[in-house]
Amino acid sequence: MIYTVYILECADETLYTGCTNNMERRLFQHNHSRSGAHYTKIRRPVNVAYTEKFETLLEARRRELEIKSYSRIERLALIPQQKIIKS
Repeated sequence: MIYTVYILECADETLYTGCTNNMERRLFQHNHSRSGAHYTKIRRPVNVAYTEKFETLLEARRRELEIKSYSRIERLALIPQQKIIKS
C-alpha cells in the first residue's frame, strides 16, 4: 500500500498537513464530508498543494510530523507555486 503525505492550501490561505492511503477520498472528505478534519471544515474549499509518497505508514507519519514542525515559510518552500491542484 502507498501512503501519501500532503499539504493542503485552505480558502483562507493557511496550510494543513496530513497523511492518507487514499488521496482522492481524503480530499473529498476535507471538502465535503462531516468526517473531514475540523480545521479544514471551517476553511473550505481546500486544494492539494504538495504530496509525497511512501511505502510504509511509519515513513509517512514520520515525514508528516517533520513537515508539521516546519515554519510556514519552510512549508511554502516545498510547494511549487504553479502546481496547486484546484478541487
